[in-house]
Amino acid sequence: MSSPTPRAILEYGLSSGNVGLVQMLGLCPLLAVSNNAVNALGLGLATVLALTATNTVVAAIRRLTRRDVRIPAFIMVIAAVVTSIELAMRAWLPELHAVLGLFIPLIVTNCALMGRAEAFASRHDPARAALDGFATGLGFLWVLLAIGAIREMVGEGSLFAGAGRLLGLPGLELVAEGYPGFLLAMLPVGAFAVLACLVAMRQAWRLRVAGGAA
Repeated sequence: MSSPTPRAILEYGLSSGNVGLVQMLGLCPLLAVSNNAVNALGLGLATVLALTATNTVVAAIRRLTRRDVRIPAFIMVIAAVVTSIELAMRAWLPELHAVLGLFIPLIVTNCALMGRAEAFASRHDPARAALDGFATGLGFLWVLLAIGAIREMVGEGSLFAGAGRLLGLPGLELVAEGYPGFLLAMLPVGAFAVLACLVAMRQAWRLRVAGGAA
């Protein structure tokens, strides 16, 4: 079986195989943490790093791991990588770590990590596996960030509020003075509504492209 090209790997992770919009994996953090753009960006970047590192390590040890212990070995790799990310975030971004809380270690349970480790990294070389992990994580990040940004703008009339305190990037903060707010967007139902709209937009775009091609 021929190996996929880098372009095909990127297209799959970002669009056709997007874990958030297509495969619907990792919906717990996708919906729970996306109440604002800063939280979404923080968790999304952590997931990108976790997927890239996990895929790379799994691909590197794929010939050394017996079939009967493959899954436990993958779980240990994922747990070690996510624990390292959590400790680094606690050391360098303590306020963001406090806000995200339990959702950082819960990256271990994100089906996308185990899914890509088993379906791709265990069957390809480390370079392609790393690119696949990066593309998959980036696809998850952009969906998470889109939901967080939309909910924050509609719900509070701001964008990246708290970026100075949590990320040390005050230049990202945008606030609309006098905006009354829309509470529904900040509630859990708002996350489901925004995700549903994104999925519907993607489906409409695919149908339009398919119709144009026909």
